[in-house]
Amino acid sequence: MESTTAVAGTVEFRVTGYAHPDAQALSAEVQQEYVRRYGDPDDTVLHADDFESPAGLFLIAYLDERPVACGGWRAKRAGFDGVRDGDAELKRMFVVPAARGRGLARAVLRRLEQSAAEAGRTRVILETGTEQPEAVALYGSEGYGAIPKFGIYRDDPQSICLGKDLSASA
Repeated sequence: MESTTAVAGTVEFRVTGYAHPDAQALSAEVQQEYVRRYGDPDDTVLHADDFESPAGLFLIAYLDERPVACGGWRAKRAGFDGVRDGDAELKRMFVVPAARGRGLARAVLRRLEQSAAEAGRTRVILETGTEQPEAVALYGSEGYGAIPKFGIYRDDPQSICLGKDLSASA
C-alpha cells in the first residue's frame, strides 16, 4: 500500500485483485460508462485469476477510504492479431466522475506500468475507443501510440488500440 496526500484528502493505492468487492463495484460502474458512451457494455471476458501475480495485477485508488479509481493488467501471449509475448494488457481503467481531475488515472496508469515492468512485461497494450477522448488524450500524453487492432473489437470502427514499450519509460 502507498499513500499520498491529495488537495482534498488522502489517496491510498491498494493491490486488491479483481475479485475484491470494490473492484467488482468499480467494474460495474465502468460497464455503465461504456453503455452510456457506446450503447453496450464491454463483452471482453475477464477472470479474477487474469489479474493474479505474476500474470497480472489489479489495484484500486481510495480517496479518504472510498474506492474511486481502478485499473489492472494481465499478461498476454503472442497471437494472430499482433499481440506479442511479453505484452501486458490494461483493463478496467476507470475513475468515478466525482474524483476526476485529480490525476488519479495517470497515477494508476504509472503504477500499473511499473508493476508490469517489474513482472518482466516488455510492452503495455490496450483497447479504448473513439467515445473516450479523455482516455485517448491521457494515453497519448504518456507515450502510447497506435498499434494493430487486437481483441474482440478489432473490427469495430470505434476501437482504438494503443501500446507503449516499457523500456522507453525506464
